[in-house]
Amino acid sequence: MISSRYHLDGLVKMAKRQLLLLSSSNVHGHEYLEYAAKDICELLTLNNVSTVLFVPYALSNHEEYLKKVEQPFRRWGFQVESIHNQNPLEAVKQAEAIFIGGGNTFRLLKTLYDLNLVEAINERVLKNGIPYIGSSAGTNVATRSIHTTNDMPIVYPPSFDSLNLVPFNINPHYQDPDDGSKHKGETREERIMQYLEEKDSSHVLGLREGATLSVNGNTAVLKGLIGARLFIKGQKPREIDVGSDLSYLLKE
Repeated sequence: MISSRYHLDGLVKMAKRQLLLLSSSNVHGHEYLEYAAKDICELLTLNNVSTVLFVPYALSNHEEYLKKVEQPFRRWGFQVESIHNQNPLEAVKQAEAIFIGGGNTFRLLKTLYDLNLVEAINERVLKNGIPYIGSSAGTNVATRSIHTTNDMPIVYPPSFDSLNLVPFNINPHYQDPDDGSKHKGETREERIMQYLEEKDSSHVLGLREGATLSVNGNTAVLKGLIGARLFIKGQKPREIDVGSDLSYLLKE
């Protein structure tokens, strides 16, 4: 168990763009959100957050999803309120911090558009500087677009453009090619490279399970348990180790 009230000497509060973008909430060998608990608690404690606004729209059963999310946050000393039990736009305007969980990215983004929340969340995070935590689908929608999600398009949002909290794309749950596999379908790397062939494509950060991108102002650092893979148009994919400075991606 991790307390949300531990000593924070040496940490400096940033006023703008405070993000934790997780590849997944569920990592093998860890409980729900556990692998990122220290980073989550530091971010929320640093900003004096007592209540987190949860956005459950990536799954259909919002109440069950809320129950799952409440458990770890309560252990850490934070309350959770779900946006589906409130006026959504007012809830975003009053939020101390926002957590958007995983599920289907297309369903999530469509609902954000349907409820006029895309611009509202963007403004609260980039202009007002409230913390944003995303996991899986919640990480997908935090980026420039959802073109590099792994999910099936079970519904159709009016645009693939998303919250644009960072000016590049992320592929959560990134999996490396398995040379020993008998499966001959396209690898994740091949699909991302196909996306980069498009004229208006952006850089793609492939977050393996257990990887987290931390963005604080104009600084971005890879955190978590494992490295990532970075894809840039016209270049060979490169390996990114935990602790690497990725701030240059924010200048795209």
